[in-house]
Amino acid sequence: MSKPHWRRAHAEDIEAISAIAAQIHPDLPERPEVLSEKMRLYPDGCRVLAAGDEIAGYGLAHPWMQQRIPPLDRFLDRLPDAADCLYVHDVAVLPDFRGGTTRAYVAEIEELARSSGIATLALVSVYGTRPLWERLGFQGIAPDAALRDKLLSYGASATYMLRELGK
Repeated sequence: MSKPHWRRAHAEDIEAISAIAAQIHPDLPERPEVLSEKMRLYPDGCRVLAAGDEIAGYGLAHPWMQQRIPPLDRFLDRLPDAADCLYVHDVAVLPDFRGGTTRAYVAEIEELARSSGIATLALVSVYGTRPLWERLGFQGIAPDAALRDKLLSYGASATYMLRELGK
């Protein structure tokens, strides 16, 4: 079998993406329609980890505003005109395919951000994954009151994190 690699997500991938999301994020459910909308609004940021004929993971990212997080399982409707970050909504990889795959996705998203003139990546770390994201260059940011309230919906260990891309 060929080495797993990231490729652009297609509409027909949504069933596999939703199945992986349900397995990895049982406490943070999102409807397939909500995930599909992200793929429609910003297809360049949405990838799947192809392992032969199977999908072993996915990554969803889109332009957004720093210090703001999209509510879980809600439609975005549209992307902000003055986006100042590329928001990594989710990266989920099945356990047997971990080990460098998230780093590879982040590298692709970093290139996408740079080519779009965006100098910051943002995300919410959940399930105690903060050390992983710190290894990938993200730093936890102290949230203001409004952001702190929204983070609660992501679980007790949710941490808002940014990564400045520099020059």
